Amino acid sequence: MHDPSPWAIEAEDLGKQYRRRWALQECSFRLPAGRVCAMVGPNGAGKSTFLGIAARLLQPSAGNLRLCGVPVSDPAVLKRVAYLAQNKPLYPRFTVAETLRLGRELNPRWDQSVAERIVRSGNVPLDARVGTLSGGQRTRVAFAVAFGKRPELLLLDEPMSDLDPLARDELSGLLMAEVAEHGTTVLMSSHMLAEVEEMCDYLLVLAGGRLRMAGPTDALVPAHMLVTGRAVGDRVPAELTERHTVVESRVSGRQFSALIRPEGPLPSHSGAPGDAPWDAMPPSLEEILLACMRSPDAPALIMDEALKETAA
Repeated sequence: MHDPSPWAIEAEDLGKQYRRRWALQECSFRLPAGRVCAMVGPNGAGKSTFLGIAARLLQPSAGNLRLCGVPVSDPAVLKRVAYLAQNKPLYPRFTVAETLRLGRELNPRWDQSVAERIVRSGNVPLDARVGTLSGGQRTRVAFAVAFGKRPELLLLDEPMSDLDPLARDELSGLLMAEVAEHGTTVLMSSHMLAEVEEMCDYLLVLAGGRLRMAGPTDALVPAHMLVTGRAVGDRVPAELTERHTVVESRVSGRQFSALIRPEGPLPSHSGAPGDAPWDAMPPSLEEILLACMRSPDAPALIMDEALKETAA
């Protein structure tokens, strides 16, 4: 038996280069065990590259990666990690029962009861061939194989992207129930921001191949403020830009809006004479994510819990 690591993922200056282009570079963070973490970013941000390295499908060009306390290059990591690719690769000529048997034969920690429960809860016939199943049914079978492995870390690449809203809601509930029961850590890439806000308690934002934000959602959201008000000379007031970190700002006519990270007290406008000429309100997680993705050059925000420790 091994002592469980408090960290599901530890990345240190991780990078992947294709010829002259870096798809991922200087990526350093750590993800505590037991979290459900979303990896968010526009196309080409480096999400699939990171997941490919974590799944041992790609060799990193720089840096180090540890999963559940084990170097990703160590074959021992295979027992602890399950990876579900976006295209849900399954053998179409296998029946569902044969697919689960394959999982049982290949994985020493296989939990047949978990796998069968996931399949049966969706009324998927065990004797049906995978190639005849609907997209939602195939995704359910793929989830069954992933959870049947009983991984400590589950890597999901756009797991709900091909599902209709009803199937997405059903499988989201299934995922959360299984995570709660077994304490599995989940890292899930997703473009569906509403899904991220509902399911995930930890967040990684990538843009331009670099990590732009990382930490618990309940710490990241309060670190931001959405400010609107009267522009000064077609610009955001200097009182804001000089005292606070501006993630994104826009000016339309005489009005401005800005997503900022306050560096101190921020007065709000109540309409009283002499009061500050702007309104400040907490942003939604979706507003923060969109601003970060639209402004990849904004200063990064890596919360203390996500910082990778270095030797003293």
